[in-house]
Amino acid sequence: MRILVIEDQPDLSRHIVTALTASGHDVSACMDGVSGRNNALATQPDLIILDLQLPGLDGFSVLEQLRSQRCSSRVIILTAQGNVEYRIRGLKSGADDYLGKPFVMEELLARVDVLGRRGATIEVAGILRSSDLVLEISARRVSRGGERIEVSPREFDVLRILMGEPGRTFSRDEICERIWEREHQHDTRTVEIFIMRLRKKLNFGGRPALIHTIRGTGYRFHESA
Repeated sequence: MRILVIEDQPDLSRHIVTALTASGHDVSACMDGVSGRNNALATQPDLIILDLQLPGLDGFSVLEQLRSQRCSSRVIILTAQGNVEYRIRGLKSGADDYLGKPFVMEELLARVDVLGRRGATIEVAGILRSSDLVLEISARRVSRGGERIEVSPREFDVLRILMGEPGRTFSRDEICERIWEREHQHDTRTVEIFIMRLRKKLNFGGRPALIHTIRGTGYRFHESA
């Protein structure tokens, strides 16, 4: 993958670049928010590793500006700010994953590997497709086999999260964090209800299941064998 590292600590940046390069990735680096934003918009890397406490333009602002200009690069946030408010804000701003400092390099490499596996889902012009399932992001419409499927706003949000990263297992807590802004405002049992409803709607007519339960962990989207 083409990866951009936006990190202002020189030693850490070099360490990350070295590890990613050794893993076979094409890696570049920027040391401040403005140059990182400009580089990302110009090159559209597959993945961005983004620190939050950057000079010039903080990481949250970089992420928000990238998403507002339709930069679809996947983003892993790195920060020493490990509280839940920062994590939720980063996810709501458009980040794909979050890793607090200090971290073990092997964990970062594993998360990069997970985000690199997009599976069968293809996003073109705001549309996610997998097999005969189509999710239109702006119109918030879902269809399968050409037949429209009526889903609630929350069901749509859950499906978009799962479908956006096929093959990745999402915990109930992470799904909640991506949908609700404050931890006390959700109950993970609500996610189970949304999943149950989505399965019933998507699997009509005996169609193969697309949302799978990973026992003790969460849920994963992928086409059945």
